[in-house]
Amino acid sequence: MKKSWFFRIAVVSGVTIMLGAAVMAWNMVDEKQAVAATDYQQLQKFSQVMEMVRRSYVEPVTDEKLIDGALAGMLTSLDPHSTYMTKEQYGEMQVDTKGEFGGLGIEISSADSGIRVVSPIEDTPAYRAGIKAGDIIIKINDQLAKEMTLTDAVKLMRGKPGTSITLTIFRAGVDKPMQFKLVRAIVKTKSVKSDFLAPGYAYLRITQFQERTTKLLRKQIMDLKKQAGGSLYGAVLDLRNNPGGLLDEAVSVSDTFLNKGGIVSTKSRTGKNLSFKADKGDLLDGVPIVVLINNGTASAAEIVSGALQDDHRAILMGTRSFGKGSVQSVVPLPDGSAIKLTTALYYTPRGRSIQATGITPDILAKPMRVASNGQNGPNTAVFERNLKGHLQNGNGAKNAKPAKKAHGHPSEMMQKRLGIDTVLQRGLDMLEGLHALNATKH
Repeated sequence: MKKSWFFRIAVVSGVTIMLGAAVMAWNMVDEKQAVAATDYQQLQKFSQVMEMVRRSYVEPVTDEKLIDGALAGMLTSLDPHSTYMTKEQYGEMQVDTKGEFGGLGIEISSADSGIRVVSPIEDTPAYRAGIKAGDIIIKINDQLAKEMTLTDAVKLMRGKPGTSITLTIFRAGVDKPMQFKLVRAIVKTKSVKSDFLAPGYAYLRITQFQERTTKLLRKQIMDLKKQAGGSLYGAVLDLRNNPGGLLDEAVSVSDTFLNKGGIVSTKSRTGKNLSFKADKGDLLDGVPIVVLINNGTASAAEIVSGALQDDHRAILMGTRSFGKGSVQSVVPLPDGSAIKLTTALYYTPRGRSIQATGITPDILAKPMRVASNGQNGPNTAVFERNLKGHLQNGNGAKNAKPAKKAHGHPSEMMQKRLGIDTVLQRGLDMLEGLHALNATKH
């Protein structure tokens, strides 16, 4: 009797499980059919609208133009960095990463009231004209920027070198819109620049992360070390107004200054997550680094800043960075066009996502205007040794020990820049203080 009872329960349970599985399978089929039906309805709607435009629009319009416009609208509706590129635009983007292209020289993103300037690129028409990170472009020539996509804005701003264009810009703190008349040019960006801030103290500037950035950076570091007598006391890495660029170059630049630790990781919805770690070999041999950032420091430049901050390799100075913590994948299409699609978020070694929040510097340093009336400029300070007939010190020439002389002197241009760039001055002060502190420990 007991066996019979247990057998009946098992049969009933088995039937219940099979019925449950059948119901679940049937529901899944229903869901797939519902999704397919919805997709069909949406495609049918798209086809109907496209046919209506083709038949009734005031001017003839090609299918290619309609479909390109639809793709562009679909992607730009997702986020400010996803976009559709025509064959021509995709070709221009490939040229951009090689460091030479035509146009004005600004990195842009979407904004509610127009087009936001993420960063002007150094040595370009926009940079020389005085356009700044955070400016909002409200008109391009006579067209309202609010009513155009990023792709349309780029297309308008690029053109034949030597031709002019007028940008109307709103700038925070300025009462009325500003107009800039710019002349388009073939823009050749030099992604790495270097100099001395003072004997033994290096200045390294990365304007953008391009195909050969790491190679150029390492070469210039070695040149500076050679000029300085084999070693440096410290270095300022200037990433202000750097709009970013190639992810792999950001990783290898970070690795240039690290012996160990993480650099960056990415997490995507599809599960294709990546993680990058540093290899042994700090090219600066552990000397102090100060990284300068501001609101124009974005994307790949934030990867480097975050890695050096989290791994305690550098002190960050300046203002909060832009906050572009997303990764875009470029997918070529068969006809030569392409889409740029946001596929992941990246995280600093400590697991921070900086998307829309940016990186906070260790030391807040805002640019200041340096006023000089000529009364107390450089080289006008008076010391005891300047007085006529001053006494010699009592140390005695025999006991005097010559200080170790550092090599490498700032260029005339750098000397002028140090006179007006207060954030850079503070970076140098920090390096000199860290070097002095380290010297007392040895």
